[in-house]
Amino acid sequence: MTVSFRLSANISMLFADRHFPRRIEAAAAAGFPAVECQFPYAFDRAEILSALNGHGLPMNSINTPVGDLQRGEFGFAALPGKQDQFRSAFEKALEWGAALGVETIHCMSGAPGADDLSAARKTFMNNLSWAAPLARAQNITLLIEPLNSRDRPGYFVSRSDDVAALIAELGEPNVKLLFDIYHIQIMEGDISCRLERHWPVIGHVQVAGVPARNEPDVGELAISNIMIGLAKMGWRGFVGAEYNPVSQTEDGLGWARPWLNA
Repeated sequence: MTVSFRLSANISMLFADRHFPRRIEAAAAAGFPAVECQFPYAFDRAEILSALNGHGLPMNSINTPVGDLQRGEFGFAALPGKQDQFRSAFEKALEWGAALGVETIHCMSGAPGADDLSAARKTFMNNLSWAAPLARAQNITLLIEPLNSRDRPGYFVSRSDDVAALIAELGEPNVKLLFDIYHIQIMEGDISCRLERHWPVIGHVQVAGVPARNEPDVGELAISNIMIGLAKMGWRGFVGAEYNPVSQTEDGLGWARPWLNA
């Protein structure tokens, strides 16, 4: 089978027993043709770039900074009254994204609470309308990811159908859905049909096992069938491996071998 997509190792979670730039080396040695990460900001950018260039791997995706986790912050895009924090976080992500050559930036929405979701929605739409042209000027696609309510209670978006509706209303061609199979299986299920339904607005795909977020072939999903489906539908983007390895990352890569060597 001809496979048009490429696997990407999320080095925030994979190879995590190594110093951050060494994770890029480990991903290359394991056969990954690309890496991604959640938050590179605590590390030396020049060192990251040197490792990427030295091993010939692109960094395809990063997230916007989330804020202070100790205070429960997990992004700002949908938080009324936090527009300045969102803009600062986004500008930092855009600077890093341009320097690292990323294709996508995931805009972290935050948990606005249930008191005034209409204000949160308006804030989110205004923030993304402001950010999208800035990203487009750098040839970067912005991603909106639904996070499941078990792991992230109160997060602004938890369902792919809701994200698709937001994207349609925004009408920005470089704002897309981050289709994380782990989160979507927990909240909505019906993965194969949902992939087909949202295909035109998907900007990135990520995989992990359900329910424990370990290797994709550990748990309730038939990950090989999903990967075959992506190949048959002609997915041309990346598929990010974003999970918590049960032991050392290399020991659990059996699920990925057919796609690393395709």
